[in-house]
Amino acid sequence: MDMQEAANRADKMLDEMFDQIQPEVRWTHGPTTAGSCDVTRRRAVMTIVSPERRGNFLGVVDRAWRASGYRMKSINNDPDVPAIFAQTKDGFGVSMIVGGEGQVFFEVDTPCVEESEVAESTTQATAPTYEGMENIPRPNIRSPFWSAGAP
Repeated sequence: MDMQEAANRADKMLDEMFDQIQPEVRWTHGPTTAGSCDVTRRRAVMTIVSPERRGNFLGVVDRAWRASGYRMKSINNDPDVPAIFAQTKDGFGVSMIVGGEGQVFFEVDTPCVEESEVAESTTQATAPTYEGMENIPRPNIRSPFWSAGAP
């Protein structure tokens, strides 16, 4: 497997994760980074996930990853900044971290593979993209379910 194939696999893993989240959330691409033999793909959730719904969100991700055979490495159940870190049988690291103002970030780190060029993801984001901006803004899309109780 080369770095592009590994990046494609990371995209597929992220696509499958977002398919499991119901009702759906809107997301945008984070930066792709490539090391000497590994790639990291990132996505940021632009749907507001209220503090009251973060536990539900964490549960959806936990169940989906366990059902996919991922090994749970660490789970942080902090109500304000929960996170899950897991790993696939073939060494892909997956994480979900809730950051500032409840913004949810997903990341897939590939294992070391054969060096190659890596193109940006071809998966279409479901929220606006922020190309050229230094930072992705805080979540700004409301959901009747996920944003329940949020201002």
